[in-house]
Amino acid sequence: MPATSKKKTTVKTEKDPKKVAVQKANPTSPKKTGLREAKKEEPISRLRIRIRAYEYKILDLSVKQIIDTALRYDAKVVGPIPLPTEIKKYTVNRSPFIYKNAREQFEMRVHKRVIDVINPSPKVMEALTNLSLPSGVNIDVKIM
Repeated sequence: MPATSKKKTTVKTEKDPKKVAVQKANPTSPKKTGLREAKKEEPISRLRIRIRAYEYKILDLSVKQIIDTALRYDAKVVGPIPLPTEIKKYTVNRSPFIYKNAREQFEMRVHKRVIDVINPSPKVMEALTNLSLPSGVNIDVKIM
């Protein structure tokens, strides 16, 4: 009778799902590491364009012009992503002497957008550098 119980235990170990999963995982593990190495060999370059302007209408027109130029050369574009508007407030006395409580308040709003161009080709970079944008638009380009 003990011999039959041994046979049952050997059958259980062969059909044990954990052991079967381990046996299946071992042959495929070199393939997974090979895929990971292949992904590491291809670095993803990114062109990050930050655009700033005082007027949002001019900013949106220049963003559209940049995106159209990038898409013309089949580049993948992420954005435009609106960033928080930077507001600078200034308070000024209306009168220099007597009327201290009479004051004027002024503010400057700086609108910002971010555009990412993923894996840009040299043609895309050349086309973006040759763009003529309206005055009052500030552009910062970083290669990441």
